[in-house]
Amino acid sequence: MDPDDLTSSSAAQIAARVHDGWSSAVDVARAHLARIDALDAHVGAFEVVDPRRVLAEAEGVDSRADRFALPLAGVPVAVKDCVDVAGYPTRHGSAATSTEPARRDDELVKRLRAAGAIVVGKTRMPELAIWGFTHSELGTTRNPLDGASDPGGSSGGSAAAVAAGMAALALGTDGGGSIRIPAAYCGLVGVKPGDGVVPLPGKLTEHWYGLSAAGPLARTAHDAAIMLGVLGGAPVELAERGPSRIALSLRVPSPIGRLHPDHRAAAVGAAARLRAGPGGATVVLADPPYPRGLATQWMRRWHAGVAQDLAALHLDPDDVEPRTAAVARRGRRARPGPHAGRAWRDRMVAWLDDGGYDLMITPAVAGPAPRAGSLHGRGYTRTLLEQTRQVPFTQAWNLAGLPAMVAPVVIGGRAVGVQLVGRPGSEAALLGAAARLERRVVPMAGAAAPRSYA
Repeated sequence: MDPDDLTSSSAAQIAARVHDGWSSAVDVARAHLARIDALDAHVGAFEVVDPRRVLAEAEGVDSRADRFALPLAGVPVAVKDCVDVAGYPTRHGSAATSTEPARRDDELVKRLRAAGAIVVGKTRMPELAIWGFTHSELGTTRNPLDGASDPGGSSGGSAAAVAAGMAALALGTDGGGSIRIPAAYCGLVGVKPGDGVVPLPGKLTEHWYGLSAAGPLARTAHDAAIMLGVLGGAPVELAERGPSRIALSLRVPSPIGRLHPDHRAAAVGAAARLRAGPGGATVVLADPPYPRGLATQWMRRWHAGVAQDLAALHLDPDDVEPRTAAVARRGRRARPGPHAGRAWRDRMVAWLDDGGYDLMITPAVAGPAPRAGSLHGRGYTRTLLEQTRQVPFTQAWNLAGLPAMVAPVVIGGRAVGVQLVGRPGSEAALLGAAARLERRVVPMAGAAAPRSYA
């Protein structure tokens, strides 16, 4: 098989070829390593790749007697560089961290490898996964869809690797949109599962005071479902029945954010797509009951969580980027409220129940991504204001602990994405809805949103 065909195949297709003997895991690994060698000098998705280790791992998959039953047999997976992979350093996007290799795999990596996946490398991220872009002192990552813009963050290296065909799947983490933001900009499916669905890296019971989750980045909803099932330890089947009633919210939950017409049109068009055809959903324009102080509650956890990370990694504030030190400094004074997230989750679920909504659609991000590296060297305040304007739609669902994901939508050749939010345990339903939206091009920007689709 042509190597280009292997690197453009879905994870499910790759696993099927390995199951049937049409391709070996080594064939797949070589094709993806060649792709990395050809593209990553410009894209900058990976912090480290070890071809010998990758090929040895692929040979191990080919020698497994159970490879015909492995859900990710021979599938190349990229891992965000805040998750331990044995033999690779875990840099957390920081030049100040240790270069010593991890001694053992994180539990999530163990699960991926047990399912037959091959780790092709560690991917770049902003320092300590703080921001919604991917640049640090270790390097700049570019969106492979245009070669000039930022891929989003903080799982931007993971998203860029998948979008460029250098990996079929990637593992990301999300404390405020870090899977969903790069999924939107890179034209991918990105899933932040609800609380407790997937273990956190490092055997943590919580991270960033309950904000963080780990999940998949993939090119299709089916692939994301397979990986989510492996990570969570239970298969995830895409819901066959589509949603019957959808809330469409276009409100920007930030006082300084403005919604770009293309991103408004993406959300409206996605809702229309789920409405279309026999058995289509009723779509109602309705905003969730965002509580006063929502952003403040999230930011207290974010600041305090970064301060904890700095301490846990034994980093001197003088050695990290100035804006990272500024976040941690404020975090040492922050006092996150213990019950705000739970109260917000209960309020949101009650709102979904009262409206009879199966899910909610929102824009994924407010506007186009910045140019790659354009935020380099900016201070804390300027960076925070830029992020608040650019990516205001994702943080609420980390605070609530609800499942939220991004499905790919393209307008005028530019990936913009839409966000789907649901009740606890609705990951399969969200992925089922996303499967209906895949490769849907919304042809016209600036569409007006009606009050209700009957």
